Formats: sequence, structure tokens, C-alpha cells
Amino acid sequence: MLYQLDGFYQHEEDIKKSRFLALAAPVQQAEEAMAFLQAHSVPEATHNCWAYKMGEEYRFNDDGEPGGTAGRPILQAIEGQDCDRVVVLVIRWFGGVKLGTGGLIRAYGGVAASCLRLAPKSPIVALQTVQCSCEYSDSDLVRSRFAQFQAQVVSEVFGATGVEWVLALPLDQVEPFAMGFSNWTRGQGFWSKLAQTDSQSL
Repeated sequence: MLYQLDGFYQHEEDIKKSRFLALAAPVQQAEEAMAFLQAHSVPEATHNCWAYKMGEEYRFNDDGEPGGTAGRPILQAIEGQDCDRVVVLVIRWFGGVKLGTGGLIRAYGGVAASCLRLAPKSPIVALQTVQCSCEYSDSDLVRSRFAQFQAQVVSEVFGATGVEWVLALPLDQVEPFAMGFSNWTRGQGFWSKLAQTDSQSL
């Protein structure tokens, strides 16, 4: 299962006199990640190294560190902590002691992994969007069951004779809800699956 951060988080470590500060945040698209990096990079620091990942889309940057010693370890930390839709910036202030290639990989990857491990997270849950409608006489009963099945209301339209909803349900709740909906409306309601998506769980 993949996880998304609940919000901004930071973690700091001193490694052989160098100061490393990891900043992590949830993002939905590349532009949002780049804006975060621009807003939080510290120009006077020695290096501002980063990585982001959103599904199959990812990027990383070593910002002057030897190739493969900073950005990729940060990306590997993101993947190792089962995180997605996240940007991680690791800022380094050089303290006079060189870490070597292996030391840099361990430092950047380790600080990023610790930041993500400690950050509050929520599972990313696959959702099924469904469209359903029923007469007003059944609508209060149907609506009262939404919370039980973790149904999120995407839209609600009041018509001449009844209510039409577009709902997003966790995949494992779709069939139980469909069966319940048929019972609550005595088979008179309309039900149809729409697109599948994903979201943070509630």
C-alpha cells in the first residue's frame, strides 16, 4: 500500500559536522513540487538536493554533489518508505569534513528516509466513482448509510421526483453498498459505476 503525507514535515541531522535538513510535503503535480522547491531552497546553503514522485512520474537533482549521491538516494528513500505524491528537499550545509561517495548516499538517503518515516501519513485508497438516484421517499435512508460505507459525495442533484448522487467509494465497499442500495430502494433506484480513481482515505 502507498502512503501520502498528511502535511509538511521536516527532520534535521548533523553528520560529520555537515548539517542536513530534510523537508517533505504532499504534492499532486510537478508544478506544485517545483514551486515547493523554489520556495524552500536555501541559496546560501552548500547544496539543495531533491526528488519528487507522483505515480510513474519522478525527478531528482544532485545540485552539485557527485552524480548519483544525493537526488537518487532521496528518490529511493521515497520508494523505500512506500510514499507517493511527495516532494523531498534535503539541504546541506558543509561542515568541512568530506563524506565520500558512500557517505553522501547514506546521508542523503538516510535523512530523507527518517523524515518520511516520522511524518504523519495516510494510505492512498483506490476509489470507484458511482452514480445513483432514488425517489425522495428513500433518499433519507440512503443518505444515512453513506458514512457506514465511507461514501464521499462528489455531487448531489435534487430533481423533480428524487435525488441523484455521484459518490466515490473504496473498492471493497462498492458491492456491499450496491446490494444495500438495492434493498433500501426496493430495487427501484438507479445505479451505475463510473470512473476509478484514488485518493487519501478519510
